[in-house]
Amino acid sequence: MTYAFAPEIQQAVLAHMNDDHLDDNVLVARAFGPVRAVASARMTGFDGDGGEWSVVGDDGAAVELRVPWPGGPIAERHEVRREIVALYDEACRRLGITPRPHGN
Repeated sequence: MTYAFAPEIQQAVLAHMNDDHLDDNVLVARAFGPVRAVASARMTGFDGDGGEWSVVGDDGAAVELRVPWPGGPIAERHEVRREIVALYDEACRRLGITPRPHGN
């Protein structure tokens, strides 16, 4: 069964991703989604199996994207950050971009 995070955890993570990491959202969308020319991407949700993004292409078309966590299913708040960082790193690898260092 897929783990469901509490609403307050979802709200905190989504606010952080959409306020502080909009460029990272776009990288994830470009690397894992069907649209390469991404105008914007916002993280819209997540659960124990993966994250979800709303992606708008340069043509204005919107698509929903779901990406499984690289390390497999999770059920702890601290694991969310680890998996989002892993998605970012993999997105950079796929796109040939040098990832920035990660703080602890």
